[in-house]
Amino acid sequence: MSDPTGRPRGAGPATETTRRTYLFALKDAGGTVPPELGVARRLARRGHEVVMLGDNSMADEATGAGATFRSWTDGETGEIRDWALHTPMGLARDMFQNMIGGPAPQQARDTVAAIDEVRPDLVLTSFFAFGAMVAAESRAVPFDVLLPNTYPLPAKGMPQVGTGFAPAKGALGALRDRLTTFGGTRLIDRYALAPLNELRAEHRLAPVSNTWEQVHHARRQLILTSSAFDFPAELPANARYVGPILDDPAWTSNAPWAPPAGDQPLVLVAMSSTFQNHVQCMQRIVDALGSLPVRGLVTTGPAINPEEIRAPANVTVVAAAPHHQAMARSSLVVTHGGHGTVVKALAAGLPLVILHHGRDQSGNAIRVTSRGAGIAVPRGSAAPRIAKAIAKVLATDSYRKAAVQLGGAIARDAANGSLLLDEVEC
Repeated sequence: MSDPTGRPRGAGPATETTRRTYLFALKDAGGTVPPELGVARRLARRGHEVVMLGDNSMADEATGAGATFRSWTDGETGEIRDWALHTPMGLARDMFQNMIGGPAPQQARDTVAAIDEVRPDLVLTSFFAFGAMVAAESRAVPFDVLLPNTYPLPAKGMPQVGTGFAPAKGALGALRDRLTTFGGTRLIDRYALAPLNELRAEHRLAPVSNTWEQVHHARRQLILTSSAFDFPAELPANARYVGPILDDPAWTSNAPWAPPAGDQPLVLVAMSSTFQNHVQCMQRIVDALGSLPVRGLVTTGPAINPEEIRAPANVTVVAAAPHHQAMARSSLVVTHGGHGTVVKALAAGLPLVILHHGRDQSGNAIRVTSRGAGIAVPRGSAAPRIAKAIAKVLATDSYRKAAVQLGGAIARDAANGSLLLDEVEC
């Protein structure tokens, strides 16, 4: 297939006379939305046609990014209730039903219809949009998978996602990784593999041997972080680190905010933008700040009403604030460990205190602590323990220096737009 100018695919990066059509197929997974929309925004600014299939919750932001928006037939992504589940089997089943398998058949039909109408040069999908991957493959249209985190699939040298492990050392460490990787893949295959292969058969595609093989069928796996932040590993040939997208969510752009008055160090508290049953954790963080000679700025995000948090005089609680502005005034970030918040903090040269909740957050935490750029404490920690961690990081300059060093590499990759555009436009 050629692009609208008649130029064949793979003929090099876009120019003033080369306009391509990109179809995005995205699912709203909270913190993944700003970086994924950031990719669309950058392509639209280059003059490409960008069409987006997405959840209704993404409509305004997609339009603001320059995309033509279409809603999935089902309208919304199911809620991941990982905070309410306490077994690996329950987590795997919930992920499959709400994010991967449940939406996949209709998602495939929607994507096929969009491909047939739009005739895109490339489809770009969320990691969870398996139905869209199947649709693109069935229509012989190349697709890229957007990975707005550290690398999540099994790879030699990469600790299993969700374990919070540091890179393995020696034979026992290698055995640990083989066992956890095998167990993790078998667990998701138990719920996802048979329905995925049924869907592939419906679209006249050969079966895959495991769930993650579907992602490996992508033209590119675009890892939206810095290789300096991730751990080194033997990745597949189609995997590319293309730098983080540090865009703030659109819903923060006009949010009124101001830090408490004074000249004490400002501590920014930025927790999950989706509900992870974290109100009590946030309250303990605020209580910890109230016991310290600091100023606190807490952004609750859309999942929590600021009125649910009791704040002392030295802490301001707001629904939202542009984090790039708040971080420019801050000395420290306290967070749940979501990838977006962590890399933004590091790019701003700020150390972190992380109370990770689940998902990929323990992995982000170990990538910070193993480089000396912060401290992790359990999410259930009492206020005095949280206060002690905050005070230690603020008083110990080595944390700031490590954050500046690691953050410098992250910031350089974020600023280097060619890392992403050279891969997407090729």
